Amino acid sequence: MNQARTRALRGQLSLAGILIGCIGCVIITASSVYTALKMGALPWPTIFTSITALVLLRALGHTSLNEANITQVIMSAGSMVAGGLAFTIPGIWILGLADEVSWQEMLAVALAGTLLGLVCTALIRKRFVEDSDLEYPIGTAAAETLLASTAGGSTGRKLFGSMAFAGLWAILRDVLGIIPSLVATLPIPGVSFGIQASPMRLSVGFLVGGRSIAWWMVGAVLGSFGIIVGGTAAGLWDLGTAQGIVSSLGMGLMMGSGFGVVLRDIVLPLVRRARARRGSSSVSESGESAIAGEGAGASPMRVPHEPEAPVAPPCEQDCPSRGDTPAPSQGMNKQPRASLGGLTDYFSRFDAGLLALFVAAATLVCCIALSFGPFVSVAIVLLSFVTAIMSAQSVGQSGIDPMEIFGLIVLLFVAAFSDVTQVQLFFVAGVIAVACGLAGDVMSDFKTGQIIGTNPRDLWLGQVIGALLGTVVAVAVLVALVAAYGTDAFGGDNLFVAAQAQVVATMVSGIPSVPAFIVGVVAGTVLYCAGIPAMMLGLGVYLPFYMSLTTAAGALIRVVFDRVVAARGIEKGAAEETGAVVASGVLGGESIVGVIVAFASVAAGLAG
Repeated sequence: MNQARTRALRGQLSLAGILIGCIGCVIITASSVYTALKMGALPWPTIFTSITALVLLRALGHTSLNEANITQVIMSAGSMVAGGLAFTIPGIWILGLADEVSWQEMLAVALAGTLLGLVCTALIRKRFVEDSDLEYPIGTAAAETLLASTAGGSTGRKLFGSMAFAGLWAILRDVLGIIPSLVATLPIPGVSFGIQASPMRLSVGFLVGGRSIAWWMVGAVLGSFGIIVGGTAAGLWDLGTAQGIVSSLGMGLMMGSGFGVVLRDIVLPLVRRARARRGSSSVSESGESAIAGEGAGASPMRVPHEPEAPVAPPCEQDCPSRGDTPAPSQGMNKQPRASLGGLTDYFSRFDAGLLALFVAAATLVCCIALSFGPFVSVAIVLLSFVTAIMSAQSVGQSGIDPMEIFGLIVLLFVAAFSDVTQVQLFFVAGVIAVACGLAGDVMSDFKTGQIIGTNPRDLWLGQVIGALLGTVVAVAVLVALVAAYGTDAFGGDNLFVAAQAQVVATMVSGIPSVPAFIVGVVAGTVLYCAGIPAMMLGLGVYLPFYMSLTTAAGALIRVVFDRVVAARGIEKGAAEETGAVVASGVLGGESIVGVIVAFASVAAGLAG
């Protein structure tokens, strides 16, 4: 290792950062599993982890933004692994197939998806971050947070204070029973009307914002009061049929939204770029022909081309006081060995060998641990790269990662061309969802690193550390939740709604109302392409009404907050940061306590 590389490691990938990142990864991954199952959604944890990393590192006297960036990368890497598992695997329990899956198989699903997601992001980083105009709004927001946030004592107090408040609230509600779970309930047949006493649910509404939540409520009113109450009152169908139509329509809208992401954010931009390239190449050829004709009798003297001076990245030009060593990949004197467009401008033999080892390990895990045949294993590996690229494109365009939809697409392909069991179909969806979730997260982090000047190789290594740790933590939390609450706690109106896993389970077992599902898929695709958040609309239709109503209350709090900020003349950027910090702390606090309660319940059961 040369001296420049050693200095870069010291400045960016530090022992303190790794330790803080790993501790944070355990907490964030565990809370992400709980949040995804409980809320039916998983907000990006990047802003939360960025601020937390800054606060903790500065408390230790570390001021490097790049060190904070890699620390938050380690913290958040397991979150999307958790999402990929939580959005697929609980469908096995919903179908009553719990005896056919072990924790070893769940760990194999997480490991295979993690390895494939890491390999794909290493291969496509340069093409999709440096050589692309994709915005990656989540990664850009994280960079702006790191660059702009003072992250001093005030920010830390807001963050950890809100976490403590939400955690105490959860203890009073879930452990001591002092606070009820639902308030303002009404006895409406077929509709779970009420407000959930959950700061976490309110914070989701606050963070998501008004327009999306408005469409969420449109879906909730349509499903609960239009189809269930209105349809049954009009004698169009009975209550059971109405509920089947609602669930099928909601699932169709969510899946159609995923197809819309593929069509609008991936396929159409690629088509437009291909046409633009063809047009520019034809113009270039015609221009070269004209120049050649004009210069036929010109002097043969040639003006030598002078190479352009290298341009330093923004952090090296504008931020010399940050104390970060410039990333070696941004100032390399070596010539590229191969234009593979990966972690740096070239791949060493070690890089290629490591990535090949990851692919081989993932393939063997699919073949041996998950009992897939060679054809299915190879198909999963190849399609994981395709869908991970789609995920990177989607996150880069919109900040949305419909990981479970990509898993469903590959699931349907495998089901059509092979003879696998129902449980194995969940494994297929799980591997792809984990790979796609991790790909979206890693590419956003690469964008953050590009903006502030983080060494991409060190950043990717941080992702490896966090993602591999996250695979173990996510599986452990799922096992603990099942042991604490039983498999009957998942799906429907139960403790863990697991909306996405319910969609996967329905696709595997059979759709209650095929016409409603088809209408939902078509409508979801069209609406998303028209700029309407069909995923939110579908969630509103599908989820119990009390969840939608509580989320809408959180969005209403956001509207009031914004108006108070404007009326008092408070600086908007600072106010938005405060709101995001407090809401993120509330979200983390309640989910962390939920996981602790589950583990405590398991421990008490084992001791008793």
